[in-house]
Amino acid sequence: MTTEIVINSPSGRDMMALLPTLYEEVYEMRAIMAAEGPEFDDLKAVVADVIRQWFVETATWGLNRWEAEFGITPLAGQPLDQRRAVIRSRIRGTGTVTIRMIKRLAEAYDGGTVEVTNDSAAYTFTVHFVDTRGVPPNLDDLKAAIELIKPAHLAVEYEFSYLTWNELNAKNLTWDQFDAADLTWDELEVWK
Repeated sequence: MTTEIVINSPSGRDMMALLPTLYEEVYEMRAIMAAEGPEFDDLKAVVADVIRQWFVETATWGLNRWEAEFGITPLAGQPLDQRRAVIRSRIRGTGTVTIRMIKRLAEAYDGGTVEVTNDSAAYTFTVHFVDTRGVPPNLDDLKAAIELIKPAHLAVEYEFSYLTWNELNAKNLTWDQFDAADLTWDELEVWK
């Protein structure tokens, strides 16, 4: 046989390299490696995808199993990052409830800095979103998670950050520059 068989598959080339060099020119061995290589490439890809599902940060189709494990019912059409935040909060939300735990829980949802302050006399604590301007997109999920872990006798309040007049003045914009930004009031409130 004079036809040269090209092994395009990385797995096929790797397997061929493991064989004694005398097989490099054997037509049948090259045909076997060319045929089996893509199958092993596909197998490696499937195994790598399954392993990604073991970790909340990289899971996609495996989020369903994580949610079932923690008794979470995701909202229809909820983005993956928000679903991951709910799962992370359940993982972090075990044990004795402390200000630190609530802070970690809130930061898992928000992705930014969160300050939690306690007012023991008033039986309340406040969750303040420092880095996030406006209302975080998955606030309802965070509220539900905090309700699950907080002591029943405590009330929770939420504080949000918005653009202040001092910050706007510090930008030293002319009216034309400001007008060119073409911001709605809602966009202006969260402008950085």
